[in-house]
Amino acid sequence: MHVGVTLSSQRDIKVKVCGITTLEDAHLVAEAGADYIGVIIDVNFSPRRLTVEQARPICERSTLPVVTLFFNQNVDQIQGAIAALNPHAVQLLGQEPPSLVKTLKRTAACELWKSIHLPPQGLGEVNIAEHRDRVNSFTDAGIDVIVIDTVVTHPQRKLRYGGTGQVNNWAAACKLVELSPVRTFLAGGINPENVEQAIELVHPHGIDLCSGVEIAPGQKDPEKLRQLMLTARRSVTKSRQR
Repeated sequence: MHVGVTLSSQRDIKVKVCGITTLEDAHLVAEAGADYIGVIIDVNFSPRRLTVEQARPICERSTLPVVTLFFNQNVDQIQGAIAALNPHAVQLLGQEPPSLVKTLKRTAACELWKSIHLPPQGLGEVNIAEHRDRVNSFTDAGIDVIVIDTVVTHPQRKLRYGGTGQVNNWAAACKLVELSPVRTFLAGGINPENVEQAIELVHPHGIDLCSGVEIAPGQKDPEKLRQLMLTARRSVTKSRQR
């Protein structure tokens, strides 16, 4: 039996800031009060991608837990990066099967996170049962955290999984959070202007953001970070008082 884990059962909402490319930004995010940083490893389509060697000083010197992100890499590539970087968690962004999760679970001494993708808000219906079953297949395989993100179709009809800057179907995301047996984060187009609404409507365990707190791809904005953290914490405080 799968039992949902929602914000209402947690002390506070967690914040992960993804797409960190420099140690300076890692420190900036920590000073702003976030809980995790995300480093994208060898993902060709991402302007925020780093090689393992480029990521090493960030992973070694970050004061926050580091989540390393991979897209459709094979087991050997991921295991090699884990050995080199010793991250807090590995996040799988693509179409990786549950069997890969099972293999990593046997060998990796870190948490495993998996992105599940929904269409942008207002575009397309969401089959909740189908997505619930997909979530359960990964949690049964050993996933520790689910991240609900956005998938969009580019003009060349190529799908872009995450990093879209677009909000997904929050009504569907809320249902999946309720049904998920593990901690579930909300990603996709979250910024200082909509973070309060995202938390109030979806009730995730955490939020995961990137472009919403940037000056340019891979360069974080101190003021946007400050605004987002203040708004996110205020939203949780308000929900407790209701």
